[in-house]
Amino acid sequence: MELSILLLLTLLMGLLFLLFKGHPKARGHLPPGPHPLPFLGNLLQMNRKGLLKSILQLREKYGDVFTVYLGPRPVVMLCGTDTIQEALVDQAEAFSGRGYGVSMANGERWKALRRFSVATMRDFGMGKRSVEERIQEEAQCLVEELRKSQGGLVDPLFFFQSMSANIICSILFGKRFDYKDWQFLRMLDLIYKTFALVSSFSSQVFELYSSILKHFPGTHREIYKNLQEINAFIGHSVEKHRETLDPSAPRDFIDTYLLRMEKVRSGRGEGTGGEEGEVSRRKGKN
Repeated sequence: MELSILLLLTLLMGLLFLLFKGHPKARGHLPPGPHPLPFLGNLLQMNRKGLLKSILQLREKYGDVFTVYLGPRPVVMLCGTDTIQEALVDQAEAFSGRGYGVSMANGERWKALRRFSVATMRDFGMGKRSVEERIQEEAQCLVEELRKSQGGLVDPLFFFQSMSANIICSILFGKRFDYKDWQFLRMLDLIYKTFALVSSFSSQVFELYSSILKHFPGTHREIYKNLQEINAFIGHSVEKHRETLDPSAPRDFIDTYLLRMEKVRSGRGEGTGGEEGEVSRRKGKN
């Protein structure tokens, strides 16, 4: 009996702790909006089947800029073209805080990465006939694979996905892969599975309550495991490029990136804005 009471009290204290921890803090300088519930925020006030309708109703009450809480996380909603123009274009630097890398960087880091990437892609594909040659080569390989089927049933999605991936690989890694190469197939499978997991409902719930759910099993752990394996593959390729790098004849994007990193370290060139975060960081993780 005493044990049951103790367990009940522990459970109640745990729930109170979660409610207290999940209660949104003071709004501070956030725009006005509906009052949030502890832990749940404004989720109960949002119609899942008519989310846009719910947002438009809040807009009528609070104006073009208002705050809603998706779980414990505050989200500032922008409505109207003028408001969005002012925030995301006129004040783009203030609203574009993002991470490292070619696709996620912003500000001066993004500009440096973009300059470097465009120049490199121009040398190894974009803007030159070489990209046409790569596509033609891959198209010939695709035709050969289709001939091997001898008129049997094939999955066109697989072949066109493999073709697109191989063109990218030839620019990044300096090589293409056979359509039956186990590493190539594994990487494609991991990438598509990860995209599917990220867009799943469970991942969206995790995004709202990551501080709590990160301690429990879920899709987030599978995503992390997939990304680790992808990073290991890229890191291994980078190391092989380091071992065979010829400064006078860069073969692909990785070679050019490594040479630029070396110039930056020796003070002889402009940084790309993400050298350690984008390439050499992978070495440390693997």
